[in-house]
Amino acid sequence: MSDVEKTEPKVAETTESTATASADVEEKKPVTSSAVFSMFGGGAKKERKDDDEDRGDNSGSAKAHRDAARAEAGDDEVPESEDVHFEPVIKLTEKVETKTNEESEEQLFKMRAKLFKFNKESSEWKERGTGDVRLLKHKENGKTRLVMRRDKTLKVCANHYIVPEMKLSPNVGSDRSWVWNAAADVSEGEPEAVTLAIRFANSENANLFKDAFIKGQKDNEAIFREAAGATSDAADKTE
Repeated sequence: MSDVEKTEPKVAETTESTATASADVEEKKPVTSSAVFSMFGGGAKKERKDDDEDRGDNSGSAKAHRDAARAEAGDDEVPESEDVHFEPVIKLTEKVETKTNEESEEQLFKMRAKLFKFNKESSEWKERGTGDVRLLKHKENGKTRLVMRRDKTLKVCANHYIVPEMKLSPNVGSDRSWVWNAAADVSEGEPEAVTLAIRFANSENANLFKDAFIKGQKDNEAIFREAAGATSDAADKTE
């Protein structure tokens, strides 16, 4: 036997053993799911997908896909809210006009100032309020009175006729403040004898007030004299 013949069986044996080993490996290799799917043409994966859709898969991707589909179909449209009507707790009534008893009077003078009242018990000045001091003339009887109301509250802090007996005097030598006595101030309701002091922003305003005050005194003097004469004549006739 030649050397070639001796080597040929070995090659054959090697080839045969290699084939046998490959077959053993293939037999031992486990069958994967992909192999099964490929055997059935991917039918199992499709069936699982259909089952997931039937069961209503709640995974993130599936939910997002369904939400997008609903949005395209108009499922995400917000329904219109109902027109709700609420009844007011407090019903507004008709506006009521408040009378100040100044409707029949003409304003002759108006100036912002601060008013003080002398307290006899404590012998000191007390502030009555800050606001507009006004001189008002009645349209029918022609009498002039001084009226002053506090800011915001509009509460009366001075209310009396300007009679001839009144005298304006400078307050402690000030050129923007005046003092006078009123025998019957009715700002508190009942007539009261008071001593008042008024202070203005400057001397010019104080002098304007003095001029208007003195003019009101003169006008009232004539009216009061006439009224006093008429009263005296009536008394004589009754006697």
